[in-house]
Amino acid sequence: MSTKPSHGVVIGGGLAGMLTARALRRHVDRVTVIDRDELPDGPALRKGVPQARHAHLLWSGGARIVESLLPGTVERLRAAGAHRIGVQSDLVNMSPYGWQRRFPETQFLIAVGRPLLDWTVRAQVLTDEAVTVRARTEVQALRGTDAHLDGITVRDLDSGQVTELDAAIVVDAGGRGSRLRQWIAPLGLPEPEEDVVDSGITYSTRIHRAPERAAARFPMVSVYADYRAGIPGRSGLILPIEDGRWIVTLSGTRGDEPPTDEAGFTAFAEGLRHPLVGEILATAEPLGPVRGSRSTANRRIHYDRLDRWPDNLVVLGDALAAFNPVYGHGMSSAARAVAVLDRALRRHRGTPDFARTVLRQIATAIDDPWILAASQDVFYPGCKVEAKDPRLSEELHTRQDFSERVGTVGLSDPVVSAASAGVTTLAAPVTSLQSPAVLNALRTGPAQPALTEPPLTREERELLR
Repeated sequence: MSTKPSHGVVIGGGLAGMLTARALRRHVDRVTVIDRDELPDGPALRKGVPQARHAHLLWSGGARIVESLLPGTVERLRAAGAHRIGVQSDLVNMSPYGWQRRFPETQFLIAVGRPLLDWTVRAQVLTDEAVTVRARTEVQALRGTDAHLDGITVRDLDSGQVTELDAAIVVDAGGRGSRLRQWIAPLGLPEPEEDVVDSGITYSTRIHRAPERAAARFPMVSVYADYRAGIPGRSGLILPIEDGRWIVTLSGTRGDEPPTDEAGFTAFAEGLRHPLVGEILATAEPLGPVRGSRSTANRRIHYDRLDRWPDNLVVLGDALAAFNPVYGHGMSSAARAVAVLDRALRRHRGTPDFARTVLRQIATAIDDPWILAASQDVFYPGCKVEAKDPRLSEELHTRQDFSERVGTVGLSDPVVSAASAGVTTLAAPVTSLQSPAVLNALRTGPAQPALTEPPLTREERELLR
């Protein structure tokens, strides 16, 4: 890659692709984004983001990166009705270990419908006239060798016209449907290793109108499965979003999938570990049908381990590592990868091993969310594991003993809770749980007794009446 590249190509116009385009534009003269969809001129659903109907969490670790790339994004989202939810202050959360006490905020999340989030980011990126989108276009091939790409070949889906685009850097942010493994094969590159942890989890989601008094401010409510119970995991989430609505997403692992009919959806919600989600739904007005979704396995492709790789080809987001969405780490992990790419372009562009350096650094950046998700999912009955990661086999139970101690003590101890929140929101590394303050709190044990009931305030209970 030359020291002053002129044109960058991004494959995929979703959130990861648009953030990538913004980062690339800091270092190249022009950026072209390729997407198979016609990107909507507003916050609308589209085929290329099949899970957009379900709940999405932008944790503070990811939100801060988005804000660094596109200053003012959080305020734009809030002005459009998104909610800023403090962790743990604005959460009513039953974790696998019990009810979490609502300590003062140390981290946060942005609760918003995925179409509004994507549109808000996309609209800002495309104010730069040097960033253009080729919609209704698919990539046919990579042009170049196993050492360097000259560009890509694309085809217009409507006219069938085939075009060659020159590019100094190509980034695949094409999501779970990425065909990068097929594209690199003609270059003589070997098949990369892949780790898969598939609990068979499926989703059912319905939008509700929140009770009028609860629409402006109500906590996020979640009841998570206990992965240690030896039974399929049922979970439920009520996420306040714009326009006085709640996204209600129910999930179940293999053998206990949530139904998509109205009666079954309600019964599933009432049958979680605690009936709170079902009780709250009884106060809200359904606004549409129940929508289901599959294809939610944890999957990680190790392009970083190949001994040969083009020096100007990068892959990130779900095209590289996709996570069980129940943990909400996908968007923030993609943002972390974009931040890595941005730093590497400042520090390492023009070096012969640029892309492999970036891929190794991205692999490090996404390792925490990968192990957080995969090391819980492996415990569910029927989970299919095809992975060489030793942390998911011989090291698993040692790691889980520590995780269980953190999870249990953190319910009632503010020090451990704050450290755990930093890890969950991808604002701090997993290694921060080994700090002296946290280890001391873990030895001492919970600071307060465990809660036996949901930590709703009196005002919140009144809002639902």
